[in-house]
Amino acid sequence: MVTRLSPRDAMYYFLDDSRSTTHLGALLIVDPAMAASTGPDAGEQSGNGAGPGSRKPLDYASLVSLVENRLQRAPRYRQLVREVTLGLARPVWTDDPDFDINFHIRRAGLPRPGGPADLADLVSRVMSRPLDRTRPLWEMYLIEGLADGRLAILTKSHRCLIDEHDGHPEISEVICDTTEEPEVLPEELWMPGSPPGGTSLVIGALAEALARPGDLVETVVHGNGVVAEVRSVVGGTLRRVGGVVGQLTDSAPRSPLNNAGTTTRGFTTASVPRRECAKIAEHHNCTVIDVELAIITGVMRRWLLSVDPVAATPADTVRVVVPLSARDPGVEVDPEAEPSWIPIAKPSFVTDLPVGEANPTVRLAQVAGLADRYAQSSRRMSSGPSPWFPELGVVPFADISSRAFRSLDSRSYNVPVAMSTAPVADRFVLGVPVREVYYVPVLVSQRALSVSVVEYADRLNFAFVADRGVISDLPVLGDYAVESYEELRASD
Repeated sequence: MVTRLSPRDAMYYFLDDSRSTTHLGALLIVDPAMAASTGPDAGEQSGNGAGPGSRKPLDYASLVSLVENRLQRAPRYRQLVREVTLGLARPVWTDDPDFDINFHIRRAGLPRPGGPADLADLVSRVMSRPLDRTRPLWEMYLIEGLADGRLAILTKSHRCLIDEHDGHPEISEVICDTTEEPEVLPEELWMPGSPPGGTSLVIGALAEALARPGDLVETVVHGNGVVAEVRSVVGGTLRRVGGVVGQLTDSAPRSPLNNAGTTTRGFTTASVPRRECAKIAEHHNCTVIDVELAIITGVMRRWLLSVDPVAATPADTVRVVVPLSARDPGVEVDPEAEPSWIPIAKPSFVTDLPVGEANPTVRLAQVAGLADRYAQSSRRMSSGPSPWFPELGVVPFADISSRAFRSLDSRSYNVPVAMSTAPVADRFVLGVPVREVYYVPVLVSQRALSVSVVEYADRLNFAFVADRGVISDLPVLGDYAVESYEELRASD
């Protein structure tokens, strides 16, 4: 029996096009010099590359061994997405009969000593390339040549691979431990299952369509192959109608940040001390999340002024979508779970950042007040973009229209902001401390910028992913983040 992609996973799979990709990832900076001593038998090891008293150093071979052992916790990373003929049903997951882990895990080097700009440039180039759809949709890079002997691990995963509610984590979280002693999983002898034939997939799709006519309607609109023609016509009509709806409702401000772009990505980071941000929050009677949003507001203000200082007005805002847990921790599905740096599929809401306000203290107060207000208002949103049609049952036309309009979010916000709403505890890779963690967020169509914040090692780590066709000067955003933090600190 095949496993079909969920409607949401299929949506992300088909969202990839010539100008948009839906992969994400993480950047881990590890410090082998700070690893615990492995003793005289450090080089004598078997199995998965981890064991008490006999631990290999972190290198390409040991990383491959580690991932091989941990893939049993991320089975989709050995599977292909296979589309059904004529788009008669959602694609299915099938084991890759030619799975080659060395294709997915690669080595890369920076000119020594590699600095932050060199690393950011490499990440930009990696994240600009689309994933190979004939193989499992992920890559991992062990990056050497960083200053002080540090290493970096970059992961790149298609969004459809990840669903924390169904137990499908991102690979960067799978390879990390919460203690210096690596967890050793039982050895697994994995053999790929027999791939289903094209005829059986078609027969299965037709049987499902007859049993669940709602899926047949979904296929007509969202299908691939021949029915993609219908999809493009319907999509164009809805975009035109959506433009009218946006004018009649509370849509996001017009902004170059919503320009259609290319798949050429830029990446940059910034890091500020969390403890100092907590002091700022305490002084102004707000939360650390408010300080994070105020820093992002300062970044957006500086960038917009650099683009067009004449057009800037005190009333200017940028609308962002942020996790609802930033205001209501009770919305977390599992509050006892370890905080994640891949905060996807979380209930979210939109709020405005007052980028037109010049005074940093007033700006912070406005950020906090607006977030409090909108988190309790009708601006609450579902957990990210949703498929237009339900998985089961007949869909009447009126229901189709209402669901389609709710999914038209190209003007509902300008910038997505992903953030871990709780500090992430120390992590280790094969006993090597992870010194910095950055989440590389998805940059979807009609968005020129995506921002993430991870609270790790008493630092707030900001990452910015942008369309280089719209934001060519992305590295300055990292500088703006530090400047915005210093501005808030000086006003404390």
